[in-house]
Amino acid sequence: MVTDTYTGDVSPGGDPDVRRLGCLTLTKVAVDPEMSNNCYVLHCSDTDEVVLVDAAAEPERLLELIGDRTLTSVVTTHQHWDHHRGLAAVTAAHPGAVVVAGAPDADAIEEQTGVTVGRRVGEGDTVPVGTCELAVIPVAGHTPGSICLVLDDEKVSPTPHLFTGDCLFPGGVGATFGDVDKFSQLVGEVEHKLFGRLPDETWFYPGHGNDGVLGDERPHLAEWRERGW
Repeated sequence: MVTDTYTGDVSPGGDPDVRRLGCLTLTKVAVDPEMSNNCYVLHCSDTDEVVLVDAAAEPERLLELIGDRTLTSVVTTHQHWDHHRGLAAVTAAHPGAVVVAGAPDADAIEEQTGVTVGRRVGEGDTVPVGTCELAVIPVAGHTPGSICLVLDDEKVSPTPHLFTGDCLFPGGVGATFGDVDKFSQLVGEVEHKLFGRLPDETWFYPGHGNDGVLGDERPHLAEWRERGW
């Protein structure tokens, strides 16, 4: 059920949370009690087409949310195994759907899933969602080919909406597993490409856990750099 009380607070096994953004309906669901990945089903009411961001796990649940609508694309935000365990099953059920991933991560995703990445994207590319579109923002560091997606269309919403995968969470950037150089790269790209491009009102949707707002995080960038995670 669509409500006007969206919070983004979901948990594995629990109900999804749903919000309407003009012609676009966003459904957030958490899957897998161990990893608690977020998956996002975006439905355009103008065309009845759907895009899925991260077929992380529990494909039967994702397929139920997609229903009998046309799945046009499945975006995999990065190559880590917990973000694409449901990819093969979802695309088998929707053979017309194009798998989209950042070009530097595409080979690893294909090797791990056995699924062909039909679009290898980078800066300047877009992913259509019916009559809307998501702009691709490559943000390296967590993985070489991690991508974020931004919906920035005043006809849909007065403020941007950003899907960050594991690049940005409330409270900090994603893990770089002790690699100082990759951390510096990640926090620099997040600062430049996300905070430098988008306004404080931007709502962001991460790959795990609760959502956030850029303005709440912006004052802490220097703190993140200093602590190193």
